[in-house]
Amino acid sequence: MRPPRTDGGRLLLVLILAAAVTTFTATVPLLRDWFDLRVYHGAVDSWVHRGGRIYDYRVPGTTYGFTYPPFAAVAMLPMALLGLHAAIAVALLLNLAALAVVLGILAGPAWRRHGWYGCALGACALALFEPLRDTFSFGQVNVLLLALVLADARLLATGRDRWAGVGIGLAAAVKLTPALFIGLLLLARRWRAAAVATAVTAAATVFAACVAPDASRFYWTEAMWDTTRVGRLDYVSNQSLQGILARLGTTDRAVWAGAVLLVLGVWAIRARRAVAAGEWTTAFALTGLTACLVSPITWVHHLVWLLPSFAVLVRAGHPRLAGALYAVLCTSVVWLWFDDASGVDGFLGGNTYTWITLGLLVWLPVGQLRAERPTFVLSASATAPAPSPAAPVIAPVCDQSAPLPSTGAAAEGSGAGPACDPALGVSREPTGSTRPSASNPQSSSSRASSYTATPPPA
Repeated sequence: MRPPRTDGGRLLLVLILAAAVTTFTATVPLLRDWFDLRVYHGAVDSWVHRGGRIYDYRVPGTTYGFTYPPFAAVAMLPMALLGLHAAIAVALLLNLAALAVVLGILAGPAWRRHGWYGCALGACALALFEPLRDTFSFGQVNVLLLALVLADARLLATGRDRWAGVGIGLAAAVKLTPALFIGLLLLARRWRAAAVATAVTAAATVFAACVAPDASRFYWTEAMWDTTRVGRLDYVSNQSLQGILARLGTTDRAVWAGAVLLVLGVWAIRARRAVAAGEWTTAFALTGLTACLVSPITWVHHLVWLLPSFAVLVRAGHPRLAGALYAVLCTSVVWLWFDDASGVDGFLGGNTYTWITLGLLVWLPVGQLRAERPTFVLSASATAPAPSPAAPVIAPVCDQSAPLPSTGAAAEGSGAGPACDPALGVSREPTGSTRPSASNPQSSSSRASSYTATPPPA
C-alpha cells in the first residue's frame, strides 16, 4: 500500500489513525484514573491544610501513600493551592510540555523534515506506547524526570556543559532511580558534571529536611527501606530483574544482587564505549535501560526510559527493529498473565518488557550514531600534501566549517560527520497490587490501576 501523496489524502489518513488510536486507548488498556496524582495531591493537601504527615496519608480505600523522597513532596507543594481536577489539568500540560522537550532532544532538527504529517503520525504512535499511556493516565512524573536527565545529555553532547548535572541532580532528588546517571558521569570521568549533580541532589535533600524535618527523618530511616509500602514484587507490572525472580518464587537477595552486578558490569562496559565514541544519547539510553533493570520495582509506566533507545536504533539505521520492539510495547501483552505468570509461557510472556530491556542493553548499537561523532577543524593547506607536478592530485571538497567541540563530541543531532563521505547524512512508588486480580484486567469497562484491581473511590 502506497502512502498518500496529497495533503488531502494525508489528512484523511491522520484522521483515520487518530480515530483508531482514540478507540484503542478508550477500550483496550487499563484506565488508571490518575491514581498516582491522587496520591501526590492527597498527601500534599493533608500536609498543608490538615496538619497531617506526608507519609501517613493513604488514598481512601487503599493502603497506598506517598513513597518518594521528601524533596518530591516539597516540589509538589503548589498542588496544595489547586483542587484535584485542576491538578490533573496542570499535570497533563506539564507532561505534554516535558514530552515535547524529550522528543526535541531525541529527534534534533530532523523532525522539521517531516512537517505536520510526520509529526501527526508520530503523535499517534506515541499515544499507543503503553509506558506513556500509563504515565499520563496515572498522572506520573516519569516524563518530567526523563526531560531533566536528557537536558544534561544535550549539554554534554554539545559541549555546553557548564550546567550539566543540574537536571540529573534534581531528578535524583525527586526519585532515587535517576541517581544511576551520576554513575554514568563518573564512568565518563566528567568529574565537574558529577559533582554538580551530586551537589544539587544533596542541596535539594537538605532543603527538604529543613522544610519537613520529621518527614525527612522518617523517609531516610524507615520508609525508604519498607518495600511493603511500594507493592508486591511479583506483580506482573514489575518489569525488573527483581520482578522476574519474584514471579519465579526466588526470594534469595543474593541471587538478585548477583544479577544486578552482572547487569551493571555490562552497562559499565557499553556505556564507556558509547562515551568514548562521543555518543551521549546512546550512553544515556543504556543507563536508562540499566536503571529499569536494577531497580527493585520497575512498573510498566517507568519504561518511558526506553524511548532514547528507540531513537538510537532509528538513527543507527535500524528503524524496522525499533518499530517492531516499539509495537510490542504498545500491546499491553504482559497483562495477559495478570492472574497467573507461572509456567514457561508466564516466564517468557509475563516478562516480555524485561526481555526487551535486556536485549536493548546488550545489543543497542554503539559507535554508529554518525551525527554525534567528533568533528575537527582541519585546514586543507596545513594538512594536505602539496600536489606533485608529475602526479597532480584532485582533492574532494570537504566542509570544514564545523567548530572544534570542547568535549570531543559533536553537537547532538547536528548531522555533523566526516564531510567528505557522501554516505553520511546529517524507587520506589506505590504501584504494586495487593488485592485480588480482576477477571478481565484488559477491559476498560472496569477501571483498574497497577495499584489495585478494584480501584479506590474517587
